[in-house]
Amino acid sequence: MIESFLGALALMVAGYMIGSVRVVEEGDEALVQRLGQYQRTLKPGLNFVVPLVDTVLVETMREQLLDIDPQQAVTKDKAPVRVDAIIYWRIQDLYSAYYNVEDLEESLKNIVLSTLRNKIGQMDLEDAISSIDDINAALRKELKEATGNWGVEVVRVEVQDFSLTKELQESLEKQIAAKAEGQAELVRTQATVKSIQQLSEVLANSADPQAILRYLIAKDYVEANMEIGKGESAKILFMDPNAMNRSVSEMLGNELSAPRDRKIPSGESLN
Repeated sequence: MIESFLGALALMVAGYMIGSVRVVEEGDEALVQRLGQYQRTLKPGLNFVVPLVDTVLVETMREQLLDIDPQQAVTKDKAPVRVDAIIYWRIQDLYSAYYNVEDLEESLKNIVLSTLRNKIGQMDLEDAISSIDDINAALRKELKEATGNWGVEVVRVEVQDFSLTKELQESLEKQIAAKAEGQAELVRTQATVKSIQQLSEVLANSADPQAILRYLIAKDYVEANMEIGKGESAKILFMDPNAMNRSVSEMLGNELSAPRDRKIPSGESLN
């Protein structure tokens, strides 16, 4: 009887001892709560607790990554954008991280989202796209101020993706294309005006303006036919040069072959 009792007692003591052992891995720490109240913090290594009375909560002290899903924000000029961010953070004081904030990761996420929406809402779309570094700096500042007594360190935070809605992207592409076409048209117009001015000067100083014009028209004619001939099935039909010269001469003859006005000397009259 006594032997059975002693055997049972030995088993209970052994179970108690085994149940009281807690091994905390390197890079982790653990909180011990006794009957719901904070008791102590366990460091890495072999530790002992009171079974059935103590509750052990293990947390990593390593650097962690919090990836925030894309969220919508609106710029100052009412452009909707989608933006997401990532936070690299780690716990420095496990007691503060557990008891000073309700849900650590959710609180970090809310700070980032509110800061993103506020900062982007103060910028035009063009400024927001080109000011990612400024947005990251604002995020770091807000997180540092808000987490001062949370027992955590925000290693870095950065905007991971900044994208436009499909409709806005298409609208911007059309605007860019229209602007480029307008610039190209302006360049073409300026080139045409310059060419006309140069041609006018040449014609005014030339002894045979018709010959110059015939040359220019023939040159444009040949270049146009060469462009048409680049097609696989294109056939080039050149006009008879003599016929073309006659046509050009007929068009320009009346204008350019007319005698120029001459000055009438003083005292001379026209008959």
